[in-house]
Amino acid sequence: MAIWKVIRNKIGGFLKKVGPGFVTGAADDDPSGVATYSIAGAQYGYRMSWMSLFLLPAMISIQEMCGRIGLVTGRGLAAVIKQFYSVRLMWFAVSLLAIANIINIGADLGIMAESLRMLFGLPFYFWLVVTSTLIVWLEISIKYKKYARVLKWLGLSLLVYVITAFMVKQNWGEVLYMTLVPHIDLTSGYLLTMVGFLGTTISPYLFFWQASEEVEEKISDARSDISDFGQKSVTWPSAIGKMRWDTKMGMLFSNTMTFFIVLTTAATLHKNGIFNITTPQEAAMALRPLVGNFAYVLFALGMIGIGLQSIPVLAGSLAYAVADGLGIPEGLSKKFSQAKGFYIAILLATVIGAVINLIGINTMQALYYAAIINGIAAVPLIFIIIKLADDGRVVEGYKTQKKYRIIAWITFIFMGLSVLMMLGSLLGK
Repeated sequence: MAIWKVIRNKIGGFLKKVGPGFVTGAADDDPSGVATYSIAGAQYGYRMSWMSLFLLPAMISIQEMCGRIGLVTGRGLAAVIKQFYSVRLMWFAVSLLAIANIINIGADLGIMAESLRMLFGLPFYFWLVVTSTLIVWLEISIKYKKYARVLKWLGLSLLVYVITAFMVKQNWGEVLYMTLVPHIDLTSGYLLTMVGFLGTTISPYLFFWQASEEVEEKISDARSDISDFGQKSVTWPSAIGKMRWDTKMGMLFSNTMTFFIVLTTAATLHKNGIFNITTPQEAAMALRPLVGNFAYVLFALGMIGIGLQSIPVLAGSLAYAVADGLGIPEGLSKKFSQAKGFYIAILLATVIGAVINLIGINTMQALYYAAIINGIAAVPLIFIIIKLADDGRVVEGYKTQKKYRIIAWITFIFMGLSVLMMLGSLLGK
């Protein structure tokens, strides 16, 4: 008991230190991410494990830029694009975000509803209504600081994949080789999964969320010199340094979970001939070595937990962008009466996402295709972010460091080429 108490205190102390960067990283492994990484591991074994290592510096670079933009300007990404570039470009960026986020919300709500049905029975659509209502209520009724603390803890539910990965037999030599040496197949199936992997790792909603949450952190700090979005404040180098550390911790956590999800599914599903995951029950089989017949329960609880964490981030990031574009009050630190338009945007995004499930698309496939759409939408948004973060009018003396700039441009080129190759392989069929 004493050991567990020490561990709990250590984790609790760490979570008190981290902020928007860690929450952003944890929210990156949403149900769509878990599904896509599971599909990657089941279909291709260890052959995509290299992407978790390759994408770590890419995520840090892009998210550092977003955090820095929010810190220095006191505005969300959409507001910054609107102020320094054009309204047309801003709405183009918001439109890409809206398409990707709403589809992602729909897919995530679907897997949560299916998970609850697995646990308790009752119809899928009953749980769809319950989860949608609960998530909107949580975002509207709970204060930001309390909500942020909950988000940090929910991200730890993914540790079950780390434990399982060490419980099953792994070919660690092959794991090391496949992680250090990139392996790309030019088949349409591999390219689709790779773009989905990219999109669910470097996702548009993370860009907008972290920029706005850095502002929220300033507003909620009693020592801060700002009280609302759009107010100019002094940004000290120490604040930039803290944001970078926080971002690195969040992205490291996110990619570590990604790595172990791929390893776990490769060593369980792929090695046992399960190459195609079409149901949550099949995805849950990856956790059987850890909990046996309780695998369905553990998987379902995990999907519910990270869904509660990620869907508010998806809806919230879109609401920030829409509020920035319309120039209306925004912020999770505000009450409903103080930012009605902002919270209505959250409500509409969640409701439209829920309605998407009426199409009747397979739940696991919906999660997978949501990731692919994120991968396509992220490419032009990354270009915009790189330009913003290196514009002295925007970030003043805090322009992008050379190493981050190089990594970000490599990421943009790689993701752009990946999308083009994917589209080319599909059109060439």
